[in-house]
Amino acid sequence: MYELFNIQGKVIVITGGTGVLGASMVEYLASHGAKVAVLARNKEKGNVLIERVKSKGGEALFLQTDVTDETVLKQNAEEIISRYGKIDVLINGAGGNMPGATIGPQNTIFDLKMDDFRQVVDLNLMGTVIPTIVFAGYMVREKRGNIVNISSASALRPLTRVAGYGAAKAAVTNFTKYMAGELALKFGEDFRVNALCPGFFITEQNRTLLTNPDGTYSDRGNSIIAHTPFKRFGNPEDLLGTLHYLVSDASRFVTGTVAIVDGGFDAFSI
Repeated sequence: MYELFNIQGKVIVITGGTGVLGASMVEYLASHGAKVAVLARNKEKGNVLIERVKSKGGEALFLQTDVTDETVLKQNAEEIISRYGKIDVLINGAGGNMPGATIGPQNTIFDLKMDDFRQVVDLNLMGTVIPTIVFAGYMVREKRGNIVNISSASALRPLTRVAGYGAAKAAVTNFTKYMAGELALKFGEDFRVNALCPGFFITEQNRTLLTNPDGTYSDRGNSIIAHTPFKRFGNPEDLLGTLHYLVSDASRFVTGTVAIVDGGFDAFSI
């Protein structure tokens, strides 16, 4: 019987794979038999993650990268092909924010730092576009491929403060839909591009924004919880079932979609 959710032996590349959410994805995918190539900046974190995966019987490879550098990404891709012979799935998980690209309660839009804004757009948007182009090129050679971009609640509707990040993630969502049509129309039905859209998860990047030093929720954290029907922040494992669906053949007729995992935040108003 055909196993829709079987990802055994799939070669899955994930950028930004050493963060809280990315590392959870890496460990989960490897535990289900995928061969995971982890691309990130921090070599120390990457090596620790790979050792943890291997200690549990999984197969993974770490490669240091810069998701805004096409040359480095091509070198990464060649190493992955040399090791595993193919690339089945790309997860574009690299991203981040900068203080100067945010507008705090005491600031206005005129306090926006343009250099920081550009860097946030480069990391989140170009850091999705460039890996997509590089790795899709290898997928085309195999005549099949699957790309999962990581979107954000800030892409669906404007949130206060995160001006640069929200604009970049909204562009990622648009690019996801564009590439879904582009690849399928030009190269056939075996190419899919979708986005996974997490709601609010506490990570190292946003912890100080959502919580106080004593662990209680900040004003912003409380505001988010008040607008989330599930009344809690997400846990990394909350993303894994939807991710598994998107990287497996269970979603083989699904492309150009945004799968929202947010405890109801986007559906709720008042």
